[in-house]
Amino acid sequence: MPTDFSNLPNIKSDAFAVPAASLLQRPAAQHRPRILLLYGSLRQRSFSRLAVEEAARLLQAFGAETKIFNPSGLPLPDDAPATHHKVQELRDLSAWSEAQVWCSPERHGAMTGIMKAQIDWIPLEIGAVRPTQGKTLAVMQVSGGSQSFNAVNQLRVLGRWMRMITIPNQSSVAKAYEQFDEDGRMKPSPYYDRIADVMEELVKFTLLTRGISAYLTNRYSERKEDAEKLTRRTKLDEAV
Repeated sequence: MPTDFSNLPNIKSDAFAVPAASLLQRPAAQHRPRILLLYGSLRQRSFSRLAVEEAARLLQAFGAETKIFNPSGLPLPDDAPATHHKVQELRDLSAWSEAQVWCSPERHGAMTGIMKAQIDWIPLEIGAVRPTQGKTLAVMQVSGGSQSFNAVNQLRVLGRWMRMITIPNQSSVAKAYEQFDEDGRMKPSPYYDRIADVMEELVKFTLLTRGISAYLTNRYSERKEDAEKLTRRTKLDEAV
């Protein structure tokens, strides 16, 4: 049934599209889900890194391909050109990924500057490429004291700003110094079980949305803008 626009005077009909269930069905991708993991500490015994390494092992067991970015050597945002090799490495990994895991320590009641710098170096758009839009995201944090959710709450805000699909579940590991053995492996605990839950959920959401993320994030306002740009260009071409 054609859409009745008589009660929608502000809508441009040529940019309006009714969501269709048929467009949410895509052939299943044959490759393993590609997941990038970021951590927010450069300490030799970094608990956010150890948590990410444990998460990567679980993701691999769930059938995913994983890559972990080492933030050592990444310059502060705007303190180096975007051509810096660490910036390019991070952006290439973000473009490669279909999902991401962000894990930050909580420092002074917030995520670390190291964590924020990584996210700040990934822009919303590079030319026609959007390095994060439509990708799934899981957020985690480690704390030195009692359990807190400040860092994961902030990471959720950033995930939304980066137009990512942040899964409902999350992980917050309290007293992280007690949760890992001398070899850096996480001990059995409800915290470990929660990380397993989060990684399982991330893989499921990634399998559910990859291949259709471009459709999920296709917006009326952007179609309207593109249509207006095309109209202006066509008029210019006709004038020439």
